[in-house]
Amino acid sequence: MAPKRQSAPPARNLRIVVVQAADAATRAHALNAGLQEAGYEIVASLPADMHLPEQIALLQPDMIIIDAESDARDVLEHIVIATRDERRPIVMFTEDDAPSSMEAAMAAGVSAYIVAGLQAERIKPVLNVALARFKQEQKLLAELDDTRHKLAERKVIDRAKGLLMTRHGMTEDAAYQKLRTMAMNKNLKLAEIAQRILDVEDLLG
Repeated sequence: MAPKRQSAPPARNLRIVVVQAADAATRAHALNAGLQEAGYEIVASLPADMHLPEQIALLQPDMIIIDAESDARDVLEHIVIATRDERRPIVMFTEDDAPSSMEAAMAAGVSAYIVAGLQAERIKPVLNVALARFKQEQKLLAELDDTRHKLAERKVIDRAKGLLMTRHGMTEDAAYQKLRTMAMNKNLKLAEIAQRILDVEDLLG
């Protein structure tokens, strides 16, 4: 008899902090009820004030939801500060359909800007899409950062090669092999040994 196949354990529920603007107090119950019905864990409902960044840092939520009926620029300012050092997916539910408000929200790091979408049955799919989009954005940003880092390293290596070629009359290939040998002997990356050579040159004037 074949062994019974075990089902995969359920994924951990998202820990959510809800940030509610002063104008959204009447909608708080509807949002919280929708989140709980969808199975999410609400770790806190916070006002958008100067204490928000330290509260976010303390609670470490997986996602931030903003509930603001109209103008939410003040909320966004606090959210930007709160997520500046550690990015998180942010979903905004609002009644403000002005293109300028949407553009400001997206520029501030909002993953999903939902106008007139505060219905319980819509919350879970909206949050799933926002989370997927956030992960994709973070992947692209990481790839971009890696590309920039490699380009910066390439420039340092090229400068060090040029210095060796000038100082010692080496060919480009010989200068590159010199750098590789020095890096291997000191157990350093090629860019690290190249930077050391440039630093010594700067010290010597």
